[in-house]
Amino acid sequence: MVSVFDVAAYILKEMGPLSAMKLQKLVYYSQAWSLVWDGEPLFREKIQAWANGPVVYDLFRAHRGHFTVTRKDLAKGDWRALSRTQRDTVDSVLKFYGDKSPQWLSDLTHMEKPWQKARRGLLPEEPGSKEITLASMAGYYESLPAR
Repeated sequence: MVSVFDVAAYILKEMGPLSAMKLQKLVYYSQAWSLVWDGEPLFREKIQAWANGPVVYDLFRAHRGHFTVTRKDLAKGDWRALSRTQRDTVDSVLKFYGDKSPQWLSDLTHMEKPWQKARRGLLPEEPGSKEITLASMAGYYESLPAR
């Protein structure tokens, strides 16, 4: 299994510099659709349900303080670690979600059950670090039409 840093490095290689919010959402959707299409997680790091949507805290720590994230901002991560299947999954995610704005992606996650379930009991802007589980993601995204 690759790390979230490997996935982020691949996304940045394909898309160029991205806002931190957009990178986080693209990593999230890459994990979600890997669970559905490939039947396994793409990376091992946990995803938390923050007020602005899903965030991988380990990745956040690496780009903290940067509005825009470049490959140079991530000390770790090797896009070549991804298998052909994993790259195909991320490519499909980028094809569907890549042209969307960071706010659009954040708003979309707020309408989806995995984030809502993990945020249950929290006020909309209240900080939170509850995990969005792989089971919650797989169950929800499997129920959607293929993208």
